[in-house]
Amino acid sequence: MSRIGNKPVEIPGGVEAKIADGILSVKGPKGTLTLGLFDEIEYNIGEGQIVVQPANDTKRARSFWGMQRTLVQNLVTGVTEGYTKVLEITGVGYRAQVQGKTLKLQLGFSHDVDYAIPEGIEIKCPDNTTVEISGIDKQKVGQVAAEIRRWRKPEPYKGKGIKYRGEYVFRKEGKKK
Repeated sequence: MSRIGNKPVEIPGGVEAKIADGILSVKGPKGTLTLGLFDEIEYNIGEGQIVVQPANDTKRARSFWGMQRTLVQNLVTGVTEGYTKVLEITGVGYRAQVQGKTLKLQLGFSHDVDYAIPEGIEIKCPDNTTVEISGIDKQKVGQVAAEIRRWRKPEPYKGKGIKYRGEYVFRKEGKKK
């Protein structure tokens, strides 16, 4: 029995969900998201909620049950509230700024790193060392944050690099004489 899968997904006011041709589409104040439905899972849209149940009692259906319910919940949360990831840049001379549809990063390389902002993602830099990535698709927001972080991961000696807000960087002691 899946504890996560047992809970129905609540649909708040102003959000509309419908199933057509094996695709669940959720429309809300921030936009529209779609999800391809899994054959071995039943999706029922009731009054103010979406119920996700396994279609049969196979191990495969039960193993996908909780994940599919979470994906449906992510759609509903995305079109109502949206998702945000915050990156913090640490290091002397390391900074970021948004210029049009490009994020310009100075990360200690001999050249600036230009990152093209994908469609559906909004990036803001409230100051030189903070990058806020937001959008309605949780997977896309996380992927963009990981791609930006990959340019300069935090190193363990001085902690220089790009890290997620709240991430703990394990620090090592330097050389001893």
